[in-house]
Amino acid sequence: MASKIRVGFGFDVHQLRDGQDFWLGGIKIEHTKGAFGHSDADVLIHVICDALLGAANMRDIGFHFPDTSNDYKGIDSKILLKNVTKLISDKGYSIGNIDATICLQKPKINPYIPEMKKTLSAVMGIEEDDISIKATTTEKLGYVGREEGVSAYAVVLISA
Repeated sequence: MASKIRVGFGFDVHQLRDGQDFWLGGIKIEHTKGAFGHSDADVLIHVICDALLGAANMRDIGFHFPDTSNDYKGIDSKILLKNVTKLISDKGYSIGNIDATICLQKPKINPYIPEMKKTLSAVMGIEEDDISIKATTTEKLGYVGREEGVSAYAVVLISA
């Protein structure tokens, strides 16, 4: 029997607020603003979770970890990603690769990408080379450009 491959896509956005911790890709980044949300608001991990769940036809992160539940209040998003990885594995899928883009005006993300890849690969049990993380600004346009928010996109390939 031929292997079954599936593709998933994720998108997420979080407000940026003064004095918040800024978690991105499983690491804490020093900045005057941080993302706000029910969990630690790690927008990169959230899009990866949504893309993985979507590829496996298992709904989305809000379905599995609702923001109405106190169980997930302030939770480390790496725990959510670990759980999502197990959910898709239990359904018979393994991760092929991940391609993600972070949209953020400040701070510059490039120096943090190697540590993000190392952290995410350890959480998901995949090779760092199977994770691509890119960063872009919006040339000072829109909520990202005004430093009001951060967004991210991810595409994943899974196979059974």
